Amino acid sequence: MTVKRTEIADLGEFGLIKELTKEFQQSIDTLKGVGDDAAVIKFNKENALISTDFLIENIHFDLAYTPLKHLGYKAAIVNFSDIYAMNGTPKHITVSIAISNRFSVEALKEIYNGIQIACEKYNVDLIGGDTTTSEKGLIISITVIGEANQQEIVYRNGAKEGDMIAVTGNLGAAYMGLQILQREKAVFIENPELQPELNEDNSYLIQRFLKPEAQKGVIEYFKNEGIKPNAMMDISDGLSSELFHICTQSGVGAEIEERFIPIEELTFNESMKMNIDPSVSALNGGEDYELLFTFDKKYMEKIIENENITVIGEIKSKDKGIKLKSKGNNLYDMKAQGWICF
Repeated sequence: MTVKRTEIADLGEFGLIKELTKEFQQSIDTLKGVGDDAAVIKFNKENALISTDFLIENIHFDLAYTPLKHLGYKAAIVNFSDIYAMNGTPKHITVSIAISNRFSVEALKEIYNGIQIACEKYNVDLIGGDTTTSEKGLIISITVIGEANQQEIVYRNGAKEGDMIAVTGNLGAAYMGLQILQREKAVFIENPELQPELNEDNSYLIQRFLKPEAQKGVIEYFKNEGIKPNAMMDISDGLSSELFHICTQSGVGAEIEERFIPIEELTFNESMKMNIDPSVSALNGGEDYELLFTFDKKYMEKIIENENITVIGEIKSKDKGIKLKSKGNNLYDMKAQGWICF
């Protein structure tokens, strides 16, 4: 008898998760399970938000150009970001780590020092974890626990036709920082005598990749101004991929304008030097950990008052599809790149 074999790459990340978890049932205490930035669990007056992330050496990070302290900081930040993407507040983390004998106690303390700096900056407590042996390489898994009032939680599936689409910060910088680091690594492998060609302009882009920040300030702004987005995600896989997730789960279409996508001048210039379309860097690069959200037009005045937020488009009906309006006013079907396994 021939056994059917489905390749993981045929499903992709979210298709794989859906396939593996589709038979699981949820109790009444689970308000939101698999399928968003964090799970939501009924817990007294506040609801608990729980999320977890893996970082695996040579898959998610390269120690050839990633300082261990930066790695620890980033490992914590990417988890905090998931909670902010639910309009919540991260409160606690557990850290599990698998290590080979390549790593000394001093090296591990560097990683934990980075985690500690992130925890102190975002007022999050480390409450436990686990350590084990890895045959080779380094694996870090962090679980974050946050909280939010049930009425304030924002999911991916709440976008409505007529909503405006906005992003925080600027996009594509982390991707270009990665391109610079990979370029310099390749040069070093070819000729170890050569020194990296890094300048002050490069440092901003590299920092955006190695040491991202979670958008705590924007969430605090929402709360202070009485703003509640209808749908929201953090941008880890790229703007186009995250927009697809929101539209698919909300059953809507969208149109964003290329000319409004916020791209830092340094990102633009470095993209041009490398013959990469700056818009492609912003749409598909990922690792920005900015927020993508949709909101009712009644909040427009307060939204545009915030210099860290840019309105880039509008939610349309599902039959309109997900479109990008170019700078030449032509409409193109957007494609989601995102995470690809193997």
